[in-house]
Formats: sequence, structure tokens, C-alpha cells
Amino acid sequence: MGLFSRLKQVVEADLHDLLDQKEQKKPMAMLNHYLRQCEQEVEKVKKLVERHYTLKHQYENEYEEATRMAEKRKHQAAVAKEAGAQELYEFALTEQHQYEERAERILQLKEQAEKELEQLEQKYEQMKHKLKDMHVKKLELMGRENTARAHYRMNKVLEEDKYTEKAFSRFTEMERYLDELERKVKMRYFESTIDSKIAQLEKKLKNKETASNE
Repeated sequence: MGLFSRLKQVVEADLHDLLDQKEQKKPMAMLNHYLRQCEQEVEKVKKLVERHYTLKHQYENEYEEATRMAEKRKHQAAVAKEAGAQELYEFALTEQHQYEERAERILQLKEQAEKELEQLEQKYEQMKHKLKDMHVKKLELMGRENTARAHYRMNKVLEEDKYTEKAFSRFTEMERYLDELERKVKMRYFESTIDSKIAQLEKKLKNKETASNE
């Protein structure tokens, strides 16, 4: 191992030690930093969901346009055939088939985008719930930390030897809560929310009702 590589490892090890010491001394500061990172991730997911909405609408517009043009060329082909304009008839018929194939492809893409959007929405909603739970947990920990510090200060004056160890044990307990929070946030999968499912069912029922009335 070269001198530079060895020096790099030593520096990185020292840096990790410093970060570990900082986290042990200031757990709430590290929690605040971690929460900010989680909020940034949630905001990124929100933008991705919004972009998928835009993509879905674009597919819908393209599908409507391709369907409209296919019907238009179909009508024109019928007119040209009836009039005996063979060249125009063949041109209109070719374009009709092209627009129909395009519409079919766009419809597949649109349906795929809708499924992906449903999954993104479910995960996004679950991420927001998890983040909110973390903020509530943070408030709880802040209260416990404040109580522990207050008891420690009071007990230090009243009975220093007896209460010092107990006060510090409260900080250790709070650090365990922080570790548990970090573990939960790193879970890969999110449960589907009932709101998303109900909204999707209502949408399908509405579309079905609209189709049956036409």
C-alpha cells in the first residue's frame, strides 16, 4: 500500500471518529441534520410525481390527437373511394393505419404511466406520513432531553452523587431512540395508503359509468 493511500485511510478513519463523537455529544443536532436530508428526499419525490402527472397528460393529448386524425383519414378515405380517387384513397388509408398504430402505442404508454403514477403516489404519501412521524418523535425526544437536562441540573445541586448516573442514562436512552428512527427511515418498501386506492377505484367507476352512458 502506497504512502498516499495509507494517509488517506488514516484521515478518513479520524474523520469518522470525529463524526461519531459529535453524534454522541449532540444527538439532537445530528437528528435535525438527518431530518433535513429526509425532507429533501421527500421534495425530490414530489417533483418526480409532478413530472409523471405532466407526462400522463401529454400521453392523453397525443392519444386524442392520433385518434382524431385516424377518424379524419378514415372519413377522407371513404370519400375518396366513393369518388373514385384511387390515389387519394390509398394515401388516406395508409395514414389512417399509421395514426391507428400510433394511438394504440400511445394508449399502452399512457396505461403504463398511470400504473407507475399510482405506485409513486402511494409511496409519496407513505413517505410524508413517515416524515411527519419523525417530526412528532423529534418533539418527544426534545421534551425528554429537556426533562433529563433539567433533572440533571437540579439533582446535581441537591444530590450530585446519587443522580448523576441516572441523568446520563436518560441521554443514552434518547440516543437509542435516534438509532431506531434512522433504521425505520431506511426501510425500502412503503405500504399502500387507503386514500390512493379509494381514489383510483372512484376514478375507474366514474369512467365505467361514463362509458356506459355514451
